[in-house]
Amino acid sequence: MNKIQEKKVIAYLGLGSNLADPVSQLRRARAEIARLDGVNERAFSSLYRSAPMGPTDQPDYVNAVMAVDVTLTAHELLHAVQEIEQTHGRDRSGQRWGARTLDIDILLYGQEQLHSDTLIIPHPGVSEREFVLYPLHEIADPGLEIPGRGRLADLIAGCPRRGLEVLSGE
Repeated sequence: MNKIQEKKVIAYLGLGSNLADPVSQLRRARAEIARLDGVNERAFSSLYRSAPMGPTDQPDYVNAVMAVDVTLTAHELLHAVQEIEQTHGRDRSGQRWGARTLDIDILLYGQEQLHSDTLIIPHPGVSEREFVLYPLHEIADPGLEIPGRGRLADLIAGCPRRGLEVLSGE
């Protein structure tokens, strides 16, 4: 049973897929996240296509960012989204940055900074990856402060699009 905290926190989740109909993967994951106990959707970005970060012999990724109000702790949220990844066939035994059916990252959890064996918040790539910053900027206040990294508006000003393409609005 979850220990639900009383205070709501705004969390931002990064979603990505490049296997098994990525657009459908993200749409289904969005609905599944929104149905979690202790989670309420605030906003969902457009879908974006980007080249893979790792090995180039894999399909392009489709990415989005979702803002949610949560009463779960950061670790409870991590556990819940990892269960969703598994129901989508996520295989963690492969190569780093390899192809995947679904990847859900906790990008931000309020203004918390957390570093444990299983979770780092803010996510290590949040301040430099175009496929995270542009969808985040679309749904968040540009004045959003990313703990230890700076303001979202400043970070995006220094981040080239590198071929990032908007697929659709949600």
